Amino acid sequence: MRGMYIHIPFCHQICHYCDFNKVFFKNQPVDEYIESIGNELAIMANEGHSFNGLETVFLGGGTPTSLSEKQLDRLLEIIHRHVDVSTLREFSTEANPDELTRGKLSVLKNGGVGRLSIGVQSFDEQLLKRIGRTHGANTPKKVIQDAREIGFENISIDLIYGLPEQSIRQWEDTLDKALSLDLPHYSGYSLIVEPKTVFYNLMNKGKLPLPGEDAEAEMFSMLIDRMSQAGKMQYEISNFAKPGYESIHNLIYWDNDEYAGIGAGAHGYLKGQRYANYGPLRKYMESMETRLRPIVDQHVVSPTEAMEEEMFLGLRKSEGVSLHSFESKFGETLSEVYGDVLEELTSKGLISESEGSIKLTGKGVFRGNEVFQKFLK
Repeated sequence: MRGMYIHIPFCHQICHYCDFNKVFFKNQPVDEYIESIGNELAIMANEGHSFNGLETVFLGGGTPTSLSEKQLDRLLEIIHRHVDVSTLREFSTEANPDELTRGKLSVLKNGGVGRLSIGVQSFDEQLLKRIGRTHGANTPKKVIQDAREIGFENISIDLIYGLPEQSIRQWEDTLDKALSLDLPHYSGYSLIVEPKTVFYNLMNKGKLPLPGEDAEAEMFSMLIDRMSQAGKMQYEISNFAKPGYESIHNLIYWDNDEYAGIGAGAHGYLKGQRYANYGPLRKYMESMETRLRPIVDQHVVSPTEAMEEEMFLGLRKSEGVSLHSFESKFGETLSEVYGDVLEELTSKGLISESEGSIKLTGKGVFRGNEVFQKFLK
């Protein structure tokens, strides 16, 4: 495995668009859950999984920064006990702006975390309330200033476009304010309305006025242009960075490499198998008590599926899918496996071959899902 993802499912507020495994923080067995993380790591070690030589650890959620300083400190202590962090190239955590106090920043920094991924989403006060965020439009600037003073340099923020009633002007204003922070990394995602979310229920009632496809495409185009002008290169469809600040952990996913998934509802990919842990906290924690891994589902990835994943994940990257790497991994050339598909997509101007790789064209970036679908049998 190259990396490790650890899921912290607690939130003080549930955002209207979020479909990740999460629970309200209040009255939850938070301390016991943190200890269960250590138990899962110990069980995996006993099964022969080695946590030496990892490149990344990523704390996600939920909201890792919903934990108190003491709880965060304990979580980091457990990680250090089970994982050799000396080899890490990147130790990241997701964070909410209004929960990232100076005290928590110090705990994270002292615990070896070097990268912050902050969920800002918008710098528009009305839109923030509309999507269920609890921080104000000016909070991120103060938090980032605090983080820099405490010693964090590798900071990223997430932004969302295509929000209900969001105008092009509002999106432009959010980009202006985001880029004025001069961060090394930005992520920009279009809103996807997922089942079992507040927005999904509103949409089914006809009460979710979303921008049209043309407006969303214009917002995406503006995102690409503005990031490029600011020296942040689009290294993946939704991600932009100064050279050297690309997210190493997320590149593990897009490189289709293996990683451990730890915690309730976490997914992992180890020894050719994709697996999912129990989502409900009690079910997850009960599994720990029996000294069994909390796996609810696992699936051996067939060679055909592995090739499909290599394509639709790898094509998200600006560097594309390497012809040499594909053949090394699978013992067949890309043209032998996908010759007809490559020819069709090339003729439509959606992909091209350069520098020994197959890549999305500028046109293909806007029609990525159409391209990815072609590689699924």
